[in-house]
Amino acid sequence: MDYIFGRLTKNRWFMNILVINANPKSISLTRSLAVEYSKAANKKHQVKEIHISDLKYDNNLVEGYDVIQELEPDLQGLQESILWADHIAIFTPVWWGTVPAAFKGIFDRILLPGFAFQYEEGKQIPKKLLKGRTSELVINLDTPVWYYKVFQGNVIYKHLKRTILDFVGIKNKRTSYMGPVISAKNDAIEGWLTKAMQLGSNL
Repeated sequence: MDYIFGRLTKNRWFMNILVINANPKSISLTRSLAVEYSKAANKKHQVKEIHISDLKYDNNLVEGYDVIQELEPDLQGLQESILWADHIAIFTPVWWGTVPAAFKGIFDRILLPGFAFQYEEGKQIPKKLLKGRTSELVINLDTPVWYYKVFQGNVIYKHLKRTILDFVGIKNKRTSYMGPVISAKNDAIEGWLTKAMQLGSNL
């Protein structure tokens, strides 16, 4: 019995899980969280793990949509991985209130008309081309979580969920916050790594 998103094979339900580490640093807590999540999810599902620090691309959409800008192989591969995925887990730090510029640039480059959405004549809201997929956000930050949500407006959540994922048809199922990282002791970090493992297990 096959499903469009997720499959039942030999009486076992599994999904294609795409894990994206949005931190451009080669070594980071974000990366470690993504790795723990991937290892846990891989016990039941098929997992692809992508770290943007490993990708080679220009993060500037130079002429917007006015001129076709050829995608580098790594960005073509990321598009293919998104199409392959049933569920997308995004691990990101908060930099200046939202995602790192290198990650925002990936959205600019790959979420293109004809791939992620499509404007239709006579309609103000474009067609969502990535419907059926789900996502989750795992956010780590140096600001206390309550302060970021209450006083800074929870910008990263609104940015990712409402103006990007919702726009292209990806339904965000859950969001986890971990912080403040800058003052964290080892026991707090170990707790976050365990939490990431639990999130990957509970899919």
